[in-house]
Amino acid sequence: MRKRLLSLAAALVAMVATMLVGPATPAAAAPLTKVLVFSKTAGFRHSSIPNGIAAIQALGSANGFTVTATEDAAQFNAANLAQYQVVVWLMTTGDVLDATQQTAFQNYIAAGGGYVGVHAAADTEYDWPWYGGLVGAWFSSHPAIQNAQVRVETPVNVSTAHLPSVWTRSDEWYNYRTNPRPNVRVLMNLNEASYTGGTMGDHPITWCQNYGGGRAWYTGLGHTEASYTDTNFTKMLLGGIQIAAGSVAADCTPTSQPPVTGATLKARANSKFVTAPGGGTGNLIASATTAATLSERYDVIDLGSGNVALKSRANGKYVCADNAGANPLIANRTAVGPWETFALIRNSDGTISLRAQANGKYVVAENAGAAALIANRTAIGTWEKFDQGS
Repeated sequence: MRKRLLSLAAALVAMVATMLVGPATPAAAAPLTKVLVFSKTAGFRHSSIPNGIAAIQALGSANGFTVTATEDAAQFNAANLAQYQVVVWLMTTGDVLDATQQTAFQNYIAAGGGYVGVHAAADTEYDWPWYGGLVGAWFSSHPAIQNAQVRVETPVNVSTAHLPSVWTRSDEWYNYRTNPRPNVRVLMNLNEASYTGGTMGDHPITWCQNYGGGRAWYTGLGHTEASYTDTNFTKMLLGGIQIAAGSVAADCTPTSQPPVTGATLKARANSKFVTAPGGGTGNLIASATTAATLSERYDVIDLGSGNVALKSRANGKYVCADNAGANPLIANRTAVGPWETFALIRNSDGTISLRAQANGKYVVAENAGAAALIANRTAIGTWEKFDQGS
């Protein structure tokens, strides 16, 4: 009985103490102190690698962490990796680690380590499936360096919070072999209507994820030397390093659907939205009662002289008046030619009409919208009018 009374008294004391001082708070995130930058190449070598190393070293000096730069794969051993919170794969290419080194790095991530991949980190270790999952997606191709619109999809993130919602910049824009979206939190995506050569439609370009026991952050930006003196870019990179280190909290759980953006077309014939069914594989038809998916969204690209092209957000392909306008409209072309060019007519009632350059005829929501769109009319009536929305 005496022991029970003592136990009860001890419990009461503990309860009172908790009420006075409050519940225990979670341990603060470990500070970021050491970063390893790895830039070994076994394929194409970017001239901007020295710029990238210097930029990360400057970030370290300004933010209290040291930076070790190496191209020595032998540093990928358990004892050495354990001292770093993050390993930055800075524009690595090709097969850069042997099997023993791969195991050491995989164990490092499993123990809570951090990975940052920059640009050509996605052009690395194609025969190592685990690494493919870590980076998120492997490189497929790229067009020429040019300006493009980078859209911030997740603004509540330390690597993107400082950026404008639409960030126009010049870089080498990677297309990827697969879309990483199902497995990562997409932070930024590319507007493929803003440049030439995008092949993905939904085009993630920067993302983060929790992977294999650790954390990963990747950006496809960073090809150019000028990137590393761009404060928007370097602040983004700092945020990525902090996320991978776990020194700043970030929600990196996947989001299953891309943001629904782009213009809509609603047929006056039946007040329904024009959709590209089957993810863009089917003929366009005015049959959707809502514009809730990318299948009902199009980038309207100004070609000049009153002409436009329509790029389906469902698959990133251009709408074509196939067979010189004799076939129904379908989003199946990767480039713009005469069959993908339409004169945009703005009608006095606020609607628009489209005249195919392929045959000089107007696009119609045939059979009051019940049949696929086709360019076969010589005049504008109700069935040839569309409301353009956003």
